[in-house]
Amino acid sequence: MKKIIYPIVVFLMIFVSGCDDFIDTTPTDRISDKLVWQDINTATLYCNTFLAYIDRYGIFGSPSQFNGNLTEGLTETFKYGSTAAGSRAGDANVIVFNPEGIGPDQNLLNVWSATYERIRRINEFLVGLYTISTFDENTNILFEGQARFMRAYLYFQLAKRHGGVILYTDMNLVKNKNRSSAEETWDLIEKDLDFAANVLPKEWDAANYGRVTKGAVYAFKSRVMLYAERWQSAKNAADEVFKLNKYELVDKYEDSWKGNNSESILEYNYLVTGPNHNFDAAYATYGEAVDIGGAGAPTQEMVEAYEKNDGTKIDWSTWHTEDGTNIRPPYETLEPRFQATVIYNGCTWQGKIMENSVDGTNGAYLEYGTEMYAKGKTTTGYYLRKLRDENLTQITTVQSSQTLVEIRLAEVYLNRAEALYRLNKPEDALKDVKVVRDRVKLPTATGLTGDDLLNAIKHERKIELSFEGHLYWDMRRWRMADKDYPVGYNNYRVHGMKITGSAGNYTYQYVDCDKQDRKFLSKTYVLPIPNGELNNNSAIEQYDEWK
Repeated sequence: MKKIIYPIVVFLMIFVSGCDDFIDTTPTDRISDKLVWQDINTATLYCNTFLAYIDRYGIFGSPSQFNGNLTEGLTETFKYGSTAAGSRAGDANVIVFNPEGIGPDQNLLNVWSATYERIRRINEFLVGLYTISTFDENTNILFEGQARFMRAYLYFQLAKRHGGVILYTDMNLVKNKNRSSAEETWDLIEKDLDFAANVLPKEWDAANYGRVTKGAVYAFKSRVMLYAERWQSAKNAADEVFKLNKYELVDKYEDSWKGNNSESILEYNYLVTGPNHNFDAAYATYGEAVDIGGAGAPTQEMVEAYEKNDGTKIDWSTWHTEDGTNIRPPYETLEPRFQATVIYNGCTWQGKIMENSVDGTNGAYLEYGTEMYAKGKTTTGYYLRKLRDENLTQITTVQSSQTLVEIRLAEVYLNRAEALYRLNKPEDALKDVKVVRDRVKLPTATGLTGDDLLNAIKHERKIELSFEGHLYWDMRRWRMADKDYPVGYNNYRVHGMKITGSAGNYTYQYVDCDKQDRKFLSKTYVLPIPNGELNNNSAIEQYDEWK
């Protein structure tokens, strides 16, 4: 899938009320349900509104994805610079320093109510489709496939946070209903995806260009089934993507997440005039604008995860000194994905040589905790390059419009690699890893098995898919997050480079960017049911971890 057709916001107003008697009424101040299912254009606009949900859980600022923050801020790879709670401020710091604060009443990762409202809208659409549509069978099936894909997409957002959840597939809404098991939840998701994959086309005609395709469904299923631990299903879904012979990796890694190319399988497009986002303003470097930017930045731990161009690892002990060293870190020798992901001291960004240093002009360092908001400065000595639009220089007057690529082919390779590992096919798993590494001309180890192979796959996901919203959730599904660092996220602090001096005479000082230990509580592998649901649903039972 190349481009998402833009949802018609005005039309969305028709369907947000969703009262139980919607089908039975014929209001005079809005389009009736009967008219919707008699006019193909109106029904198409109705279906289009669901595509906006991809944005709602995306990485470009939607509140449904961790209140607008990157979930990498909950890992060792990314540090938010603000000490105050807030979106693109200190929310991540609040959670990693005080996970005890997570509960049924307070949980920034909670998407329960909003997601169920969206599921209800899709079920309402399907009930109308099943009962009063006047369209031919093929048209109805195509509408059903798109709607059921989006329903699976939404239930996945709940399942990866909670496991088993309440399942609704029609408008017979039961107020008091218990949650289903995790297996039943994954069953429904898989069933919806299988239906969508069977009926949706490999590609649409020009008039419908941009809709969810068969490849998008299979690619998404290859991700979902890893969470469900249904390894054969994940592998089979990935195989189907490759059988289509429609997608291929782009030549340059820095183009891989930009969309509208051969690697992009599912994406959501924005316009400067709207819908749009403000990702560039939030993560701007010091000097691009006044008093904004610098929300979060890659950490020294992330920098040190990159290999050299020849595939070997760098010994960073020289730079692990609080006294500092005048020796410049070997940034230029690191592999291409580092160069495409991190803005570092001495690199070029928007035609300027960056000075991510104390009192720098193009980029500036800020010691964490000394100011409430970063205001364009970095607390790690680095800035995020990946996902940003380097050509957007008027960030205070022009909104961002770069594409959200929800699924790209490199992820499918890595999804299949992990599934193959779980199916005890190490040689085939390594072949998929090799394809991803070949793009950036890195050698791939041979003969890896067992934990060595799994660690290689995990490393490749961390680097290749960096800051695309995967790592935190991967660590949760691997049940690694509650282990002590460097295996998990317990009892560690992230670090950065405090750079002083001027070009040609810089001092690099290894600094603690947290000032206190981070924690991950094992009970939070399953997030709690919100009290709002518990208070209004006498049949539902809270998860064991939260009783």
